[in-house]
Amino acid sequence: DDDKSCSSSFSIGKSAQERGLSYVPECYVIPTSHRPSLTPDVANVPIIDFGKLKQGSHERAIVIQEIRTACRQLGFFQDDIHIVNHGICQSVLDEALASASEIFKLPGSEKAKFMSDDVHKPVRYGTSFKDGTDKIQFWGVFLKHYAHPLADWINTWPDNPSNYRETMGKYCKEVKKLSFEITEAITESLGIGPTYMSNKLEDGLQVITVNCYPPCPNPEIALGLPPHSEYSCLTIVLQSCPGLEIMHAEEGAWKQVPQLHGALQVHGGDHFEVLSNGLYKSVVQRTTLIRERTRISIASLHSLGLDEKMGAAKELVDEEHPGRYKESSFKDFLNFPSTNDLKEGKSFINTLKI
Repeated sequence: DDDKSCSSSFSIGKSAQERGLSYVPECYVIPTSHRPSLTPDVANVPIIDFGKLKQGSHERAIVIQEIRTACRQLGFFQDDIHIVNHGICQSVLDEALASASEIFKLPGSEKAKFMSDDVHKPVRYGTSFKDGTDKIQFWGVFLKHYAHPLADWINTWPDNPSNYRETMGKYCKEVKKLSFEITEAITESLGIGPTYMSNKLEDGLQVITVNCYPPCPNPEIALGLPPHSEYSCLTIVLQSCPGLEIMHAEEGAWKQVPQLHGALQVHGGDHFEVLSNGLYKSVVQRTTLIRERTRISIASLHSLGLDEKMGAAKELVDEEHPGRYKESSFKDFLNFPSTNDLKEGKSFINTLKI
C-alpha cells in the first residue's frame, strides 16, 4: 500500500530515505532508459588554477582563456570546472561539510521546525526536488537557506548543531567572495569586461542548499536528483564524495564528476547562458546514489536579486547573433510551474528561448 500512495506515504519526515528503508519503493524507481550506471565514465573536467588570476596580467590572460575554452569545449559546452588555489582554507571546507552532515542526524522534531513545501521560504527543510509534486520521488533530503547579506539571514538558520551558524557562515562569506572573482573572470572571458555584473551580484542572492543522500539499497534504480540545470548565474559546489553526474553534450552521455581534494566545482547556470546569448550553455546534471555511504554536498547558488531581470549582454547581440532568449528573473523561476517531468525533459531555460 505504501508504494501505491507515494505522495502521502513518503511526505517530508516520512520519506523512504529518512526512514532508512531496506528496499526502494516503487514510486522512487526511475524509468529504465534513465537509470544510472554503477560504473559511470568519469568526466574530463578542466582544472583551473584560480591563484594565477592574481599573478599579473600575462598569467591572468592565460586563465581567462582557459575559462573561455572550458565554457565552449568542443563547440558545445562543458561548463563544469574544478577550481584549485581558490583561497578558501581546507579547514573552512571540512568544517562546513562536517556541520552540514550533523544537521541530518538531528531528531525529527528538530528538523520539523524547518519542514515546508513553500519554495519562497527563506529557510526550508524538504525531501522533494519539486516540492511535493514529483511523480517520481528522489532519494535525498535538503536544507535550503538564504545567505546574503549574511547579517540579514544567519539568525534565521538552525541553531542546532550549535556550531552550524558559525561554520556555515564562515564558508558562505568566503564562497560569496569567490563567486565575485569567478563572475569577473567569466564576464571578462566573454569580452564584456570583469565588472559587468559586479553591482548586480553585490545586490543579488546567495542561496545555500545543503544536500544529504543517505545510503540507497538499490542505487541502480533510483536517483538523488533528476536531470536539471541551475537557474542561477553560477553555482559553486563542495561535495564529500563523488555522485554528481553531468551530461556530456557532444556524446549524449552521463559522466561522473571526479572528486578532487580541496577543489570546488563551478557550474554555469541558466542566467549565464542568457547573458552570453547562448555562447555558454548551462550544464545539465543529476545526482546518483551510493549503496553503503551517505553523500553530503553544499551548493552555493549565486544570482541577481529576486526581481532583477537577466537578459543577453547587448554587446553580444547583433545582426549575425540576434537575441536568443527572453529576459527572466529568479522569481520567475520560483513561480515556474512544476512540469519538469523526467520523461518530458522540460526545463526553465527552454521556456526562455525565442
